Amino acid sequence: MPMAKTPRDLADRMAARRRQSDDGYARETFRQPRDQARETARMFLDRWPAAAYMSKVESWRELPGGEIEFTMRRLKSAD
Repeated sequence: MPMAKTPRDLADRMAARRRQSDDGYARETFRQPRDQARETARMFLDRWPAAAYMSKVESWRELPGGEIEFTMRRLKSAD
């Protein structure tokens, strides 16, 4: 695998590696304005509570223009 040339290359490579792992978690990645991202994360945690499904915000970052890219995870057993 070639070395990352930019921070975006590194982020893409890390995201691809996370998607390939079968560690028992389901993941969903979102790109939204900050207020909408907060609401989405709240709804996710309301639907799959952390105590029962080990749900959490796994990663997040602010993109140029103010959008937030974030990944939510939960146990697959919630399905």
